Amino acid sequence: MTDSKHVSPEKQAPDSPHRRTLFKAIGAATAATAGATVLPGCLQDKKSNASANLKFNEIPHRLDFKHHVPEGYSADRVLSWGDPLDAFAGKFKPEQLNASEQARRFGYNNDFIAYMPLANDAGPGEGEKHRQSRNSEHGLLCINHEYTQPHLMFSGYTEKSSNRGTRDEHIAVEQQACGHTIVEIEKTPDGWLPVLGSLYNRRLSLTTAMNIVGVAAGDRRLQTNEDPTGTRVLGTVGNCAGGKTPWGTVLIAEEGFGGAFQGDPDNVADEIEARNHHAFGISPGNRNWGDYDRRFDITVEPNEPNRFGWMVEYDPYDPESTPRKLTGLGRFEHEGFTLVSKPGKPIVAYGGDDDEHQFVYRFVSRGVYQPGDDVRNRELLTEGTLYAGQFSEGGIGRWLPLLHGRGPLTQENGFRNQADVLVDARRAARLLGATPMDRPEDVETNPVNDCTYVMLTKNKKRKPDQVNAANPRARNTAGHVLEIVPPGRSGARDHVSDTFHWNTFLLGGNPNAEDPAERGAYGQQHTGNISADGWFANPDNVAFDQRGNMWIATDGCESFGFHDGLWAMATEGELRAAPRHFFGCPQGGEICGPEFTPDGKTLFVSVQHPADADGSTFDNPLHRWPDNDPDLPPRPTVLAIRRKDAGVVGS
Repeated sequence: MTDSKHVSPEKQAPDSPHRRTLFKAIGAATAATAGATVLPGCLQDKKSNASANLKFNEIPHRLDFKHHVPEGYSADRVLSWGDPLDAFAGKFKPEQLNASEQARRFGYNNDFIAYMPLANDAGPGEGEKHRQSRNSEHGLLCINHEYTQPHLMFSGYTEKSSNRGTRDEHIAVEQQACGHTIVEIEKTPDGWLPVLGSLYNRRLSLTTAMNIVGVAAGDRRLQTNEDPTGTRVLGTVGNCAGGKTPWGTVLIAEEGFGGAFQGDPDNVADEIEARNHHAFGISPGNRNWGDYDRRFDITVEPNEPNRFGWMVEYDPYDPESTPRKLTGLGRFEHEGFTLVSKPGKPIVAYGGDDDEHQFVYRFVSRGVYQPGDDVRNRELLTEGTLYAGQFSEGGIGRWLPLLHGRGPLTQENGFRNQADVLVDARRAARLLGATPMDRPEDVETNPVNDCTYVMLTKNKKRKPDQVNAANPRARNTAGHVLEIVPPGRSGARDHVSDTFHWNTFLLGGNPNAEDPAERGAYGQQHTGNISADGWFANPDNVAFDQRGNMWIATDGCESFGFHDGLWAMATEGELRAAPRHFFGCPQGGEICGPEFTPDGKTLFVSVQHPADADGSTFDNPLHRWPDNDPDLPPRPTVLAIRRKDAGVVGS
């Protein structure tokens, strides 16, 4: 998810470097949319009043050291890096931080958020009762921590010196600051507060034992010296976006995991693994974690990277449960997977591979979803078929099954079995003819119109001869959003069908830009329907409110001179795809993980890497948001946004 290198506007070069992986490795058009038919599938009512619910006063584009919400709203801090999870951890003192202390505290660079309600009359293990409560004032926040930045976490580093020179004691802290946090929270007269010492509170880090399940579990490519069974792994890393299941578990993605590994792939004897490691950016110039923890050195454990790059599922309602990596959902740089669940039908999960020229994926379970049968439902994501998307001219699409023995996925092309297909899902998708996309990030289905939306953040690497109908701009700096329309009508679409239609929902960028190549197009909107502050670029995460309005979080707007933030818009009606500007980050920050409570009255958001700019360090930060305390560095933070009159957010 995190990619843009934030610098102040006066320092921003037109082609400034961009962070590409989780751990930085030094050394390491509007007319074009004519091929995408505008279909009626998710435009059933052009006179819909859906957008009338978006009545907040827009905030302006700006770039400063604060966060911003519309008039009549508050944005209160819930958790920041280093905040305690137990009652005895005490005040955060970054200069005293060690691994054991970090394990008791909120992690770094918070990303995806899942709100899971808690019933006041139920306890651990009673997930069904908790879910049915739909409690919007007492719940669990389940939050990813995508990556770490030593030069902003510890004294004495620059960004360059921390790349290959991070000290062992700081790497140990980083490994505890990655992963995921589960924390109980309550809405009080003083706002949302964590419940310190709750039985539910826990951290999933790079030392947490996890099971590997599904087709690839136990395969020789997942076996290591420490785990010759290939079924048990320590930890998770690169945790970007995620998803929730109707049986009460949480899915978290492993995205930029390659940057956690060091070593020269060309020194790995197995040619398949050498190619595999190159594909995920593993190089001698990567972070020096392998010097501290030898499993992160591919010359010592060449199969260890194959144990990362999966989706992880865990039960937040059972603090004793063991997370598991789901190999059936494929291995790549997962942004996340989100589910469509209909009684008596297979579970369908949609996700993207967050890299240039990578693919959109769909998983269809072998079994069907039966509400209330949690034990059986929890096996649905272990058996099924993974597909890659093919987006053709004229708005026609197909899902291509990644099955061993099908088409080019054979022994002759280096696929021994289905485990190979899943471990090398990227190569399998490419050989099948899936469409290379402009960095697919969040892919989510609107619960109201039952269509699926793909956030394509950008792709400055796309050349003119690589333009296609679904990715219509060469050197796409502003990104765009696609709308997938499965057969059927709203609420009854067939997500299991192997064919679909698709639209270009919007092109990111300024609708009034002088350069046509950088001009945004928002649906069929007249530019008069979009304010000077309504346009945005680089869509990343997406959420939907109860009315089916789309809320898009961005990653890269500072390249256009203003902050990253959150924009809301209708998906139907006369103002379909007409964004309204709702939230703005402090400079250097990126917004992630928008999540509503069931009643829609609280919107949680993550602000990653505030003050991340050239020359900004722990010792000399660009600013010190959110505390503005000279004794504290800038801290990634989760905010709770509410209307001051206690109404529904956005209305």
